[in-house]
Amino acid sequence: MNLRKLLQKKRSRRLTRNRARISGTAARPRLAVFRSNNAIYAQLIDDDRACTIVSAASREVAKSGGKKSKTELAALTGERLAKKAAEKGIKTAVLDRRAYKYHGRVRALAEAARSAGLKI
Repeated sequence: MNLRKLLQKKRSRRLTRNRARISGTAARPRLAVFRSNNAIYAQLIDDDRACTIVSAASREVAKSGGKKSKTELAALTGERLAKKAAEKGIKTAVLDRRAYKYHGRVRALAEAARSAGLKI
């Protein structure tokens, strides 16, 4: 088995293991984070109804300012998501970081959302 397939398999197992323990409700939705090479996306998802309540992306934030690093854009995305959630009356969420480690852009997004008032 080549290295690439092995890494994909390990990542898939991490994703399945993390997702099995996390579920979102209307009162406490799941904060799902997707990180691509160029952007970061976050959604608050109600798994009971299978719908997205609030979403935010770094592409939205990038249009409203000068050049920023990916980590700074992730933090701004977290703040924007928390503000949108507050408008919808959501105060708490559970973090679904998928197979990503809790550092860098994922951590910046989560901490910015916390500092903007969302309990994670």
